[in-house]
Amino acid sequence: MNTETLRPSKVAPALNAASGWWLTTLDRLERTTLADPAIRVLQRGIRSLPLGEVRDLLRGRPLGHPLHPVLVQVPIGCWLSAAVLDVVPGERRAATTLTAVGLAGVAPAAIAGWADWADLPPEQARVGLAHAVSNAAAVGCYAVSLAARLGGRPAKGRLWSCAGLAAVAVTGALGGHIAYRQAVGAHPAS
Repeated sequence: MNTETLRPSKVAPALNAASGWWLTTLDRLERTTLADPAIRVLQRGIRSLPLGEVRDLLRGRPLGHPLHPVLVQVPIGCWLSAAVLDVVPGERRAATTLTAVGLAGVAPAAIAGWADWADLPPEQARVGLAHAVSNAAAVGCYAVSLAARLGGRPAKGRLWSCAGLAAVAVTGALGGHIAYRQAVGAHPAS
């Protein structure tokens, strides 16, 4: 391995370029109003659900912080663990189980996420919608992965898991941006 390639002076410009691209993309996403009519309808619909005290529970008020970030640990943890087991010989059954448990953990996390999202301001709601779309992509990849694994096609299952994990990385970055914006009101480039 050429250690010259990994020198900080060589890596830092690439990281800075990637970071700049990401922040520019997020800024554009926050500013685009294309989905605003749909966002307003969805937010109003979610806020109008007769949830009573369950809404406060979903929003994490008894915990003192949002519940969604806590609940996403189940699918993320299961899927990351499944990826690790996918490279360990003889662990197909465990990886399949973790993929299934991760899928089962999606619903509570999504419900809590939508409850939070319904009260976000427009800029964050736009990023939140992209977060939801990338979550749907991840769930779709893992559903196909599980079907392939259960159907005796483990290589196809591992491939779809890799795609799902990539979608999880994107959606996690989007969710992190939303949380950061809530905490400080702007990203560092602002």
